[in-house]
Amino acid sequence: MNEKLLKIINSIKKNKQDNPVESLTEEMRLREDLNLDSFDLAELTVKIEDEFDICVIDTSPTLS
Repeated sequence: MNEKLLKIINSIKKNKQDNPVESLTEEMRLREDLNLDSFDLAELTVKIEDEFDICVIDTSPTLS
């Protein structure tokens, strides 16, 4: 999974002509360490959902 995430992140960084990331660690922060902005994070969310067939943001109603 780490390699897939690295590939996705580097495709986003390539589109903004930013340097690729060599490796990922659990401590890395998306904004501060990987230099991703809000648009990049939205793109990352969509690509993760597509790649792993999941819904990152669950909008189903919750019980209060």
